[in-house]
Amino acid sequence: MYVSENHIENEYVCYRISGGILFHIYKPDTVIDLRAARIITADRIAFQHHHTYPVLCDVRGITDTDKPGRDYIARNGFVLTRAVSFLADIPVSMGLMQYFIDIHKPRPDIPIRLFTEESAAMEFLEPYTL
Repeated sequence: MYVSENHIENEYVCYRISGGILFHIYKPDTVIDLRAARIITADRIAFQHHHTYPVLCDVRGITDTDKPGRDYIARNGFVLTRAVSFLADIPVSMGLMQYFIDIHKPRPDIPIRLFTEESAAMEFLEPYTL
């Protein structure tokens, strides 16, 4: 694992904070099972030092997930978030992310949107930065 003041990286994801936004970028060919979901969530929460952030979550590197991993992220993966924009690229990825949001309903109190363009995802998060 690589750690610096504004950047952390593990085998699944890279996190960085810039402009008041937490960038959560999955590495290529990431498979999310329960073990991965626990590591991803724990590392992000530790990196945030108990501060809430709007999150841009780039899911384009995810190639597969299992139900326990999805369930864990739906229950625990939105802790310390003000708003979340998911960035996906292909119709299949968009469909799977929309399904995750609709079925798991991660946090009804947190605004969540799905985007294909980073600029639109950033624009959505802008009102939630401090």
